[in-house]
Amino acid sequence: MEPVHLTTERLELRPFTTADVPAVHTACQDPDIPRYTSVPSPYTTEDARVFVEERCPRDWDEDSAYTWGVFTRDDGRLAGSMCLVRLAYLHTPERQAELGYWTAKEARGRGYTVEAAREVIRWAFEDLGVERLEWYAEAGNEASRGVALKAGFRMEGTLRSKIPYNGTRRDAWTGSLLPSDLGMPTQALYLPFPERG
Repeated sequence: MEPVHLTTERLELRPFTTADVPAVHTACQDPDIPRYTSVPSPYTTEDARVFVEERCPRDWDEDSAYTWGVFTRDDGRLAGSMCLVRLAYLHTPERQAELGYWTAKEARGRGYTVEAAREVIRWAFEDLGVERLEWYAEAGNEASRGVALKAGFRMEGTLRSKIPYNGTRRDAWTGSLLPSDLGMPTQALYLPFPERG
């Protein structure tokens, strides 16, 4: 797929370019980003270059992941990264994907990641025809969970031993979001399990 540009009131979501390598490198020096994502640690300039110039364009081209740089519209600063992954499921009856993100330290606490997530979610449901979005993060990552909740995800529980990190396996929180949760139409019939009181 050709990379897609998205905009919100305060943000521009666009593919990373070579000019963004220094900002990506700087952002990923924050220990919380490699701690809670798959970003390598230590994170080198070459890691940033490979991510920006090779991996992200290849992923768009192969429809394996769609990654956007999240930039503020007023000054063009990098606020973070937003992606849809596990897109192989889009081409099956499951029609689902996973939302992932990180936020640059200086941009935290301003609602940028929630704003970007809502726009990517809208695009995924309306334009891609996704029928289920998933989110997961290491159990204890309250910031990521807070973004997911504000974006509309419903928490589903804890996945035991889901995330390998530094030689240990860690539990993950997981949640999902359906178009109907946001009042959006969907082609999929859904038969929820009845709640028992």
